[in-house]
Amino acid sequence: MTPLAVDRAVSEPDPAHADPAPATGPANSFRPGVQWAWNRLNPARLRLFAQSSPGRLIGIGLLVVLMCLGSGALTAATVHDRQRDLDILLAGTEPDAHAAHRLYTSLSVADAAAATAFISGGLEPQQVRDRYSQALGEAGAELVTLSGDGTQDDEQRIGIGSGLPVYSGLVETARANNRAGHPVGAAYMSEASHQMQTVLLPIAEQLYVRRADAVDSAQDRHVRPPWPAIVLLLVALAALVWGQRLLARGWHRTLNPGMLLASGAVLILLLWTVIAGSVSAMSMSSGRSDGTVPAARLTESRILAQQARSAETLKLVRRDTTGDYDHAFDANITRLNELLSGHSDSATSAARAALLHWLAAHERMNDALNRGEFARAATIATGPGAENATVHVDALDTALGAGISDTRDTLRDNIFHSARVLDYLAPGAVILGIAAAAYTAFGIWPRLREYR
Repeated sequence: MTPLAVDRAVSEPDPAHADPAPATGPANSFRPGVQWAWNRLNPARLRLFAQSSPGRLIGIGLLVVLMCLGSGALTAATVHDRQRDLDILLAGTEPDAHAAHRLYTSLSVADAAAATAFISGGLEPQQVRDRYSQALGEAGAELVTLSGDGTQDDEQRIGIGSGLPVYSGLVETARANNRAGHPVGAAYMSEASHQMQTVLLPIAEQLYVRRADAVDSAQDRHVRPPWPAIVLLLVALAALVWGQRLLARGWHRTLNPGMLLASGAVLILLLWTVIAGSVSAMSMSSGRSDGTVPAARLTESRILAQQARSAETLKLVRRDTTGDYDHAFDANITRLNELLSGHSDSATSAARAALLHWLAAHERMNDALNRGEFARAATIATGPGAENATVHVDALDTALGAGISDTRDTLRDNIFHSARVLDYLAPGAVILGIAAAAYTAFGIWPRLREYR
Protein backbone atom coordinates (compact mmCIF):
# COMPACT_ATOMS: atom_id res chain seq x y z
CA MET A 1 0.00 0.00 0.00
CA THR A 2 1.33 3.43 -0.92
CA PRO A 3 1.93 6.18 1.77
CA LEU A 4 -0.95 8.18 0.31
CA ALA A 5 -3.26 5.21 0.69
CA VAL A 6 -2.05 4.71 4.27
CA ASP A 7 -2.81 8.37 5.14
CA ARG A 8 -6.29 8.05 3.63
CA ALA A 9 -6.85 4.86 5.58
CA VAL A 10 -5.81 6.60 8.83
CA SER A 11 -7.91 9.67 8.13
CA GLU A 12 -10.98 7.53 7.22
CA PRO A 13 -11.67 5.00 10.02
CA ASP A 14 -12.97 1.53 9.22
CA PRO A 15 -16.78 1.46 9.25
CA ALA A 16 -16.58 -1.70 11.32
CA HIS A 17 -14.89 0.27 14.12
CA ALA A 18 -16.98 3.40 13.75
CA ASP A 19 -19.06 4.65 16.65
CA PRO A 20 -22.49 3.05 16.81
CA ALA A 21 -25.39 5.19 15.69
CA PRO A 22 -27.27 6.79 18.54
CA ALA A 23 -30.48 5.19 19.54
CA THR A 24 -33.56 6.66 18.01
CA GLY A 25 -36.40 7.83 20.05
CA PRO A 26 -37.77 10.97 21.60
CA ALA A 27 -34.95 11.28 24.15
CA ASN A 28 -32.03 10.60 21.79
CA SER A 29 -33.12 12.05 18.48
CA PHE A 30 -30.42 14.23 16.81
CA ARG A 31 -30.81 16.48 13.87
CA PRO A 32 -28.61 15.48 10.90
CA GLY A 33 -26.38 18.61 11.17
CA VAL A 34 -25.68 18.09 14.86
CA GLN A 35 -24.93 14.43 14.26
CA TRP A 36 -22.50 15.29 11.49
CA ALA A 37 -20.69 17.84 13.70
CA TRP A 38 -20.49 15.37 16.56
CA ASN A 39 -18.95 12.74 14.33
CA ARG A 40 -16.41 15.19 12.97
CA LEU A 41 -15.44 16.59 16.39
CA ASN A 42 -15.19 13.25 18.10
CA PRO A 43 -11.94 13.35 20.20
CA ALA A 44 -10.81 9.96 18.96
CA ARG A 45 -11.37 11.00 15.36
CA LEU A 46 -9.52 14.30 15.92
CA ARG A 47 -6.61 12.46 17.54
CA LEU A 48 -6.33 10.12 14.60
CA PHE A 49 -6.46 13.05 12.18
CA ALA A 50 -3.74 14.92 14.09
CA GLN A 51 -1.46 11.88 13.77
CA SER A 52 -1.99 11.70 10.03
CA SER A 53 0.17 13.49 7.47
CA PRO A 54 -2.49 16.08 6.57
CA GLY A 55 -3.04 16.79 10.25
CA ARG A 56 0.66 17.28 10.87
CA LEU A 57 0.93 19.55 7.83
CA ILE A 58 -1.93 21.71 9.09
CA GLY A 59 -0.40 21.82 12.58
CA ILE A 60 2.99 22.90 11.24
CA GLY A 61 1.38 25.52 9.04
CA LEU A 62 -0.77 26.97 11.81
CA LEU A 63 2.16 27.14 14.22
CA VAL A 64 4.42 28.90 11.72
CA VAL A 65 1.66 31.28 10.58
CA LEU A 66 0.91 32.27 14.17
CA MET A 67 4.62 32.81 14.89
CA CYS A 68 4.96 35.05 11.82
CA LEU A 69 1.87 37.09 12.66
CA GLY A 70 2.81 37.32 16.35
CA SER A 71 6.39 38.42 15.70
CA GLY A 72 5.24 41.08 13.24
CA ALA A 73 2.56 42.37 15.62
CA LEU A 74 4.90 42.46 18.62
CA THR A 75 7.62 44.23 16.65
CA ALA A 76 5.15 46.84 15.40
CA ALA A 77 3.75 47.40 18.91
CA THR A 78 7.24 47.70 20.41
CA VAL A 79 8.37 50.20 17.78
CA HIS A 80 5.15 52.19 18.14
CA ASP A 81 5.62 52.39 21.92
CA ARG A 82 9.23 53.52 21.49
CA GLN A 83 8.31 56.23 19.03
CA ARG A 84 5.52 57.41 21.31
CA ASP A 85 7.96 57.60 24.24
CA LEU A 86 10.46 59.53 22.11
CA ASP A 87 7.77 61.97 20.99
CA ILE A 88 6.74 62.49 24.62
CA LEU A 89 10.38 63.03 25.55
CA LEU A 90 10.82 65.57 22.77
CA ALA A 91 7.54 67.43 23.28
CA GLY A 92 7.02 67.15 27.04
CA THR A 93 9.71 65.68 29.27
CA GLU A 94 12.72 67.53 27.86
CA PRO A 95 10.97 70.94 27.64
CA ASP A 96 9.83 70.50 31.25
CA ALA A 97 13.40 69.76 32.32
CA HIS A 98 14.58 72.84 30.42
CA ALA A 99 11.89 74.99 32.05
CA ALA A 100 12.93 73.69 35.49
CA HIS A 101 16.55 74.52 34.68
CA ARG A 102 15.62 78.05 33.58
CA LEU A 103 13.53 78.53 36.72
CA TYR A 104 16.43 77.45 38.92
CA THR A 105 18.91 79.60 37.01
CA SER A 106 16.65 82.66 36.86
CA LEU A 107 16.15 82.63 40.63
CA SER A 108 19.92 82.46 41.15
CA VAL A 109 20.48 85.31 38.69
CA ALA A 110 17.78 87.43 40.37
CA ASP A 111 19.39 86.98 43.79
CA ALA A 112 22.84 87.92 42.52
CA ALA A 113 21.50 90.92 40.58
CA ALA A 114 19.50 92.21 43.56
CA ALA A 115 22.56 92.18 45.82
CA THR A 116 24.70 93.79 43.10
CA ALA A 117 22.14 96.57 42.64
CA PHE A 118 21.99 97.16 46.38
CA ILE A 119 25.73 97.74 46.66
CA SER A 120 25.53 100.55 44.10
CA GLY A 121 23.50 102.61 46.62
CA GLY A 122 20.89 105.20 45.77
CA LEU A 123 19.77 104.85 42.17
CA GLU A 124 21.32 101.58 41.06
CA PRO A 125 22.51 101.16 37.44
CA GLN A 126 19.59 100.57 35.08
CA GLN A 127 21.34 97.59 33.48
CA VAL A 128 21.60 95.79 36.82
CA ARG A 129 18.03 96.65 37.73
CA ASP A 130 16.81 95.38 34.36
CA ARG A 131 18.72 92.17 34.86
CA TYR A 132 17.00 91.61 38.19
CA SER A 133 13.55 92.37 36.77
CA GLN A 134 14.14 90.16 33.73
CA ALA A 135 15.30 87.25 35.89
CA LEU A 136 12.21 87.49 38.09
CA GLY A 137 9.98 87.68 35.02
CA GLU A 138 11.64 84.62 33.47
CA ALA A 139 11.24 82.71 36.73
CA GLY A 140 7.53 83.49 36.80
CA ALA A 141 7.11 82.52 33.15
CA GLU A 142 8.90 79.19 33.59
CA LEU A 143 6.83 78.50 36.69
CA VAL A 144 3.72 78.77 34.51
CA THR A 145 5.33 76.74 31.70
CA LEU A 146 6.13 73.79 33.96
CA SER A 147 3.45 71.15 33.65
CA GLY A 148 2.09 69.57 36.81
CA ASP A 149 3.50 66.09 37.38
CA GLY A 150 1.84 65.03 40.58
CA THR A 151 1.01 66.34 44.03
CA GLN A 152 4.63 66.94 44.99
CA ASP A 153 5.29 69.05 41.89
CA ASP A 154 2.14 71.08 42.46
CA GLU A 155 3.10 71.77 46.07
CA GLN A 156 6.58 72.88 45.05
CA ARG A 157 5.30 75.12 42.29
CA ILE A 158 2.84 76.68 44.74
CA GLY A 159 5.69 77.10 47.24
CA ILE A 160 7.82 78.99 44.73
CA GLY A 161 4.85 80.98 43.44
CA SER A 162 3.90 82.11 46.93
CA GLY A 163 7.50 82.74 47.98
CA LEU A 164 8.45 84.96 45.04
CA PRO A 165 6.22 87.91 46.11
CA VAL A 166 7.68 87.70 49.64
CA TYR A 167 11.21 87.75 48.25
CA SER A 168 10.57 90.62 45.84
CA GLY A 169 8.82 92.56 48.60
CA LEU A 170 11.86 92.26 50.83
CA VAL A 171 14.10 93.38 47.98
CA GLU A 172 11.94 96.42 47.29
CA THR A 173 11.91 97.33 50.97
CA ALA A 174 15.69 97.02 51.09
CA ARG A 175 15.97 99.13 47.95
CA ALA A 176 13.71 101.89 49.35
CA ASN A 177 15.65 102.05 52.62
CA ASN A 178 18.93 102.01 50.73
CA ARG A 179 17.89 104.96 48.57
CA ALA A 180 16.85 106.83 51.72
CA GLY A 181 20.17 106.08 53.38
CA HIS A 182 18.71 103.91 56.16
CA PRO A 183 21.12 101.19 57.37
CA VAL A 184 18.20 98.82 57.97
CA GLY A 185 18.13 98.25 54.21
CA ALA A 186 21.08 95.87 54.54
CA ALA A 187 19.09 93.72 56.97
CA TYR A 188 16.18 93.51 54.55
CA MET A 189 18.54 92.62 51.70
CA SER A 190 20.16 89.92 53.79
CA GLU A 191 16.76 88.51 54.75
CA ALA A 192 15.68 88.47 51.10
CA SER A 193 18.79 86.55 50.11
CA HIS A 194 18.27 84.16 53.03
CA GLN A 195 14.73 83.53 51.80
CA MET A 196 16.04 82.79 48.32
CA GLN A 197 18.93 80.56 49.42
CA THR A 198 17.07 78.50 52.03
CA VAL A 199 13.54 78.29 50.63
CA LEU A 200 13.13 79.08 46.94
CA LEU A 201 16.35 77.74 45.46
CA PRO A 202 16.19 74.34 47.24
CA ILE A 203 12.64 73.83 45.95
CA ALA A 204 13.69 74.85 42.44
CA GLU A 205 16.65 72.48 42.63
CA GLN A 206 14.37 69.58 43.58
CA LEU A 207 12.14 70.33 40.61
CA TYR A 208 15.10 70.52 38.26
CA VAL A 209 16.69 67.30 39.53
CA ARG A 210 13.43 65.37 39.23
CA ARG A 211 12.75 66.61 35.70
CA ALA A 212 16.36 65.91 34.65
CA ASP A 213 16.05 62.39 36.10
CA ALA A 214 12.91 61.87 33.99
CA VAL A 215 14.93 62.67 30.86
CA ASP A 216 17.68 60.26 31.96
CA SER A 217 15.14 57.49 32.62
CA ALA A 218 13.59 57.94 29.17
CA GLN A 219 17.02 57.74 27.57
CA ASP A 220 17.90 54.61 29.58
CA ARG A 221 14.76 52.85 28.41
CA HIS A 222 15.44 53.64 24.77
CA VAL A 223 19.09 52.61 24.79
CA ARG A 224 18.13 49.07 25.84
CA PRO A 225 17.46 46.76 22.84
CA PRO A 226 13.85 45.59 22.22
CA TRP A 227 14.64 42.06 23.36
CA PRO A 228 11.06 40.64 23.33
CA ALA A 229 10.59 41.56 19.66
CA ILE A 230 14.04 40.32 18.66
CA VAL A 231 13.63 37.02 20.53
CA LEU A 232 10.21 36.34 19.00
CA LEU A 233 11.55 37.07 15.52
CA LEU A 234 14.38 34.62 16.12
CA VAL A 235 11.86 32.01 17.33
CA ALA A 236 9.71 32.60 14.24
CA LEU A 237 12.75 32.20 11.99
CA ALA A 238 13.71 29.00 13.83
CA ALA A 239 10.13 27.71 13.43
CA LEU A 240 10.32 28.32 9.68
CA VAL A 241 13.62 26.43 9.41
CA TRP A 242 12.20 23.62 11.53
CA GLY A 243 9.07 23.46 9.36
CA GLN A 244 11.12 23.25 6.17
CA ARG A 245 13.23 20.43 7.62
CA LEU A 246 10.08 18.49 8.50
CA LEU A 247 8.74 18.99 4.98
CA ALA A 248 12.04 17.87 3.50
CA ARG A 249 12.20 14.78 5.69
CA GLY A 250 8.56 13.71 5.66
CA TRP A 251 7.45 14.84 2.22
CA HIS A 252 10.74 14.65 0.34
CA ARG A 253 10.68 18.30 -0.70
CA THR A 254 14.15 19.73 -0.28
CA LEU A 255 13.06 23.32 -0.63
CA ASN A 256 9.63 24.82 -0.13
CA PRO A 257 9.33 28.09 -2.11
CA GLY A 258 6.59 29.54 0.09
CA MET A 259 8.41 28.91 3.35
CA LEU A 260 11.67 30.14 1.83
CA LEU A 261 9.96 33.43 0.99
CA ALA A 262 8.46 33.53 4.50
CA SER A 263 11.91 32.97 5.99
CA GLY A 264 13.27 35.80 3.86
CA ALA A 265 10.50 38.15 5.04
CA VAL A 266 11.14 37.33 8.71
CA LEU A 267 14.89 37.63 8.22
CA ILE A 268 14.47 41.05 6.59
CA LEU A 269 12.28 42.17 9.49
CA LEU A 270 14.80 40.88 12.02
CA LEU A 271 17.71 42.68 10.34
CA TRP A 272 15.63 45.85 9.94
CA THR A 273 14.67 45.78 13.60
CA VAL A 274 18.23 45.20 14.79
CA ILE A 275 19.81 47.80 12.48
CA ALA A 276 17.17 50.51 12.96
CA GLY A 277 17.08 49.88 16.70
CA SER A 278 20.87 50.07 16.92
CA VAL A 279 21.02 53.32 14.94
CA SER A 280 18.24 54.78 17.08
CA ALA A 281 19.97 53.69 20.30
CA MET A 282 23.33 55.08 19.13
CA SER A 283 21.68 58.38 18.32
CA MET A 284 20.20 58.47 21.81
CA SER A 285 23.57 57.58 23.34
CA SER A 286 25.16 60.40 21.36
CA GLY A 287 22.45 62.74 22.62
CA ARG A 288 23.30 61.76 26.17
CA SER A 289 27.08 62.05 25.85
CA ASP A 290 27.05 65.24 23.74
CA GLY A 291 23.87 66.81 25.11
CA THR A 292 22.56 65.65 28.48
CA VAL A 293 25.87 65.19 30.29
CA PRO A 294 27.56 68.47 29.25
CA ALA A 295 24.27 70.36 29.72
CA ALA A 296 24.05 69.13 33.32
CA ARG A 297 27.67 70.15 33.92
CA LEU A 298 27.20 73.61 32.41
CA THR A 299 23.91 74.13 34.26
CA GLU A 300 25.52 73.33 37.60
CA SER A 301 28.42 75.61 36.70
CA ARG A 302 26.09 78.49 35.88
CA ILE A 303 24.18 78.18 39.15
CA LEU A 304 27.41 77.91 41.15
CA ALA A 305 28.70 81.07 39.48
CA GLN A 306 25.55 83.00 40.42
CA GLN A 307 25.65 81.72 44.00
CA ALA A 308 29.30 82.71 44.27
CA ARG A 309 28.38 86.15 42.96
CA SER A 310 25.64 86.42 45.60
CA ALA A 311 28.12 85.51 48.35
CA GLU A 312 30.59 88.09 47.00
CA THR A 313 28.09 90.94 46.93
CA LEU A 314 26.41 90.02 50.23
CA LYS A 315 29.79 90.23 51.91
CA LEU A 316 29.82 93.88 50.90
CA VAL A 317 26.18 94.40 51.87
CA ARG A 318 26.70 93.03 55.39
CA ARG A 319 30.26 94.35 55.83
CA ASP A 320 30.97 90.75 56.83
CA THR A 321 34.06 90.08 58.93
CA THR A 322 33.17 86.54 60.05
CA GLY A 323 34.37 84.90 56.85
CA ASP A 324 31.07 83.07 56.25
CA TYR A 325 30.55 84.62 52.83
CA ASP A 326 34.19 84.00 51.94
CA HIS A 327 33.75 80.31 52.77
CA ALA A 328 30.61 80.12 50.61
CA PHE A 329 32.38 81.92 47.75
CA ASP A 330 35.45 79.69 47.93
CA ALA A 331 33.38 76.48 48.07
CA ASN A 332 31.37 77.46 45.02
CA ILE A 333 34.43 78.53 43.04
CA THR A 334 36.30 75.33 43.93
CA ARG A 335 33.44 73.22 42.62
CA LEU A 336 33.11 75.49 39.57
CA ASN A 337 36.79 74.99 38.71
CA GLU A 338 36.34 71.22 38.99
CA LEU A 339 33.44 71.30 36.54
CA LEU A 340 35.24 73.50 34.02
CA SER A 341 38.61 71.75 34.10
CA GLY A 342 39.42 69.03 31.58
CA HIS A 343 36.97 70.22 28.90
CA SER A 344 38.01 71.96 25.71
CA ASP A 345 34.70 73.00 24.15
CA SER A 346 34.35 76.66 23.24
CA ALA A 347 31.77 77.46 25.94
CA THR A 348 33.93 75.98 28.71
CA SER A 349 37.09 77.68 27.42
CA ALA A 350 35.36 81.08 27.34
CA ALA A 351 33.91 80.49 30.80
CA ARG A 352 37.33 79.56 32.21
CA ALA A 353 38.89 82.73 30.81
CA ALA A 354 36.10 84.90 32.27
CA LEU A 355 36.41 83.13 35.62
CA LEU A 356 40.14 83.89 35.84
CA HIS A 357 39.50 87.60 35.27
CA TRP A 358 36.69 87.57 37.82
CA LEU A 359 38.88 85.92 40.46
CA ALA A 360 41.58 88.53 39.87
CA ALA A 361 39.01 91.30 40.44
CA HIS A 362 37.74 89.48 43.53
CA GLU A 363 41.24 89.48 45.00
CA ARG A 364 41.51 93.23 44.42
CA MET A 365 38.14 93.72 46.08
CA ASN A 366 39.26 91.81 49.17
CA ASP A 367 42.50 93.80 49.30
CA ALA A 368 40.51 97.05 49.22
CA LEU A 369 38.22 95.80 52.00
CA ASN A 370 41.21 94.81 54.12
CA ARG A 371 42.47 98.38 53.79
CA GLY A 372 39.06 99.72 54.79
CA GLU A 373 38.32 101.13 51.33
CA PHE A 374 34.69 100.06 51.08
CA ALA A 375 33.82 102.42 48.21
CA ARG A 376 36.78 101.14 46.22
CA ALA A 377 35.78 97.54 46.92
CA ALA A 378 32.18 98.22 45.86
CA THR A 379 33.40 99.80 42.62
CA ILE A 380 35.58 96.79 41.85
CA ALA A 381 32.65 94.43 42.53
CA THR A 382 29.95 96.32 40.63
CA GLY A 383 31.65 98.86 38.39
CA PRO A 384 31.25 98.74 34.59
CA GLY A 385 34.93 98.81 33.64
CA ALA A 386 36.84 95.90 32.13
CA GLU A 387 39.09 95.80 35.18
CA ASN A 388 36.11 95.20 37.50
CA ALA A 389 34.17 92.01 38.29
CA THR A 390 30.75 92.69 36.74
CA VAL A 391 31.78 92.47 33.10
CA HIS A 392 33.56 89.16 33.69
CA VAL A 393 30.68 87.70 35.70
CA ASP A 394 28.38 88.59 32.81
CA ALA A 395 30.82 87.07 30.31
CA LEU A 396 30.99 83.88 32.38
CA ASP A 397 27.20 83.63 32.54
CA THR A 398 26.85 84.34 28.81
CA ALA A 399 29.38 81.66 27.89
CA LEU A 400 27.71 79.06 30.09
CA GLY A 401 24.26 80.03 28.79
CA ALA A 402 25.42 79.66 25.18
CA GLY A 403 26.92 76.28 25.97
CA ILE A 404 23.69 75.10 27.57
CA SER A 405 21.72 76.24 24.53
CA ASP A 406 24.08 74.41 22.14
CA THR A 407 24.01 71.17 24.13
CA ARG A 408 20.23 71.33 24.32
CA ASP A 409 20.02 71.68 20.54
CA THR A 410 22.31 68.68 20.20
CA LEU A 411 20.16 66.63 22.56
CA ARG A 412 16.91 67.49 20.79
CA ASP A 413 18.41 66.82 17.35
CA ASN A 414 19.49 63.37 18.47
CA ILE A 415 16.12 62.58 20.04
CA PHE A 416 14.39 63.64 16.82
CA HIS A 417 16.74 61.52 14.69
CA SER A 418 16.33 58.59 17.06
CA ALA A 419 12.56 58.71 16.55
CA ARG A 420 12.62 59.27 12.79
CA VAL A 421 14.86 56.25 12.18
CA LEU A 422 11.93 54.09 13.32
CA ASP A 423 9.30 55.83 11.18
CA TYR A 424 8.62 53.01 8.71
CA LEU A 425 9.51 50.05 10.88
CA ALA A 426 6.12 49.63 12.59
CA PRO A 427 4.03 49.44 9.38
CA GLY A 428 6.82 47.46 7.74
CA ALA A 429 6.69 44.90 10.57
CA VAL A 430 2.95 44.42 10.07
CA ILE A 431 3.32 44.02 6.29
CA LEU A 432 6.26 41.61 6.53
CA GLY A 433 4.56 39.57 9.27
CA ILE A 434 1.41 39.17 7.18
CA ALA A 435 3.50 38.43 4.06
CA ALA A 436 5.46 35.71 5.91
CA ALA A 437 2.22 34.12 7.12
CA ALA A 438 0.72 34.22 3.60
CA TYR A 439 3.88 32.75 2.05
CA THR A 440 3.77 29.94 4.63
CA ALA A 441 0.17 29.14 3.76
CA PHE A 442 0.91 29.21 0.04
CA GLY A 443 3.89 26.93 0.61
CA ILE A 444 1.93 24.30 2.55
CA TRP A 445 -1.27 24.36 0.49
CA PRO A 446 0.15 22.35 -2.49
CA ARG A 447 1.25 19.62 -0.07
CA LEU A 448 -2.24 19.44 1.41
CA ARG A 449 -3.81 19.15 -2.04
CA GLU A 450 -1.92 15.90 -2.54
CA TYR A 451 -4.22 14.26 0.06
CA ARG A 452 -7.48 14.88 -1.78
